[in-house]
Amino acid sequence: MKQNKVTELDLHDVPQVYHNLKYNDGEIYFADNITSIPGLMKQFKVNFIAYVMVLEGALSLELNAVPYHLDKNSSLIVDRKMVIDNVTHSDDFRCLICAMSTDIGFSFINKSLMKSVMHILANPVIKMSQDDIDLMIKYYDLLVFKMDHPEMNFGRETMRDIIRCFAYDLLSNINQHLNKDGDDMLRQGDRIFRRFMLMLADNTNANRSVKSYANELCVSPKYLTSVCRRHSDYTPSELIATAVISRIKQLLLYSDLGIKEVAAEMGFDNLSFFGKYVKKHLGLSPNNYRKANNYGK
Repeated sequence: MKQNKVTELDLHDVPQVYHNLKYNDGEIYFADNITSIPGLMKQFKVNFIAYVMVLEGALSLELNAVPYHLDKNSSLIVDRKMVIDNVTHSDDFRCLICAMSTDIGFSFINKSLMKSVMHILANPVIKMSQDDIDLMIKYYDLLVFKMDHPEMNFGRETMRDIIRCFAYDLLSNINQHLNKDGDDMLRQGDRIFRRFMLMLADNTNANRSVKSYANELCVSPKYLTSVCRRHSDYTPSELIATAVISRIKQLLLYSDLGIKEVAAEMGFDNLSFFGKYVKKHLGLSPNNYRKANNYGK
């Protein structure tokens, strides 16, 4: 855990501060009864995405100094780099929580769900119906059941598919509750950010140039950077890299393409540069990343 002005909690810190995880594959964690986490009441910053669903009682906290209150059937989305402070809860508070890496969270974004994502960025607390909550609980129970019955667990990707469906249903439920005329209320910066995120959500787009995205959006790179920082706390380069590496991971792990073909598919003319790019972001060369993740087995 890093110590700066504010304590920072990285995803790999989660198992160290909370030992009763229901599911843990290194990039996605599911848990409940988080009131037992040491230091929960202290100020800290998260370097991952988290989803909290209140089942009973109430929870109050501040996100980036903005106060929020959640009661039964409310959900909270915590984005990367958000500072959490002044956490309090009722005695009967119960919840479910899912924490995931940024690139896993980003991979759930597609064009049809972008409106939900934009809403969440501006309004992290969502009131859900009992049916919505019941559906989310069923996903959670299924994950726990499969963890408790390893003979019925056919690998990490089966679990990922369940979690992916969980995320899609969550975002779809949010989408149903949004004002259909909400797009007309977006300011220019909101529209630019949304268009940029839609471009990144297109998996066929291997472009890595901030300038070319800015040109297509008819704005300057400086303005695009300002918009991205205001809406997400990321730079355009960071968002682009997250989208690109997410697509590279998909191709390396779930396609029959050779390394050279993956590089070409993602717009890398130089195989050596592609290898360095992958190692920078994933910590391993493309071949070693495949081996480490049991590709082909």
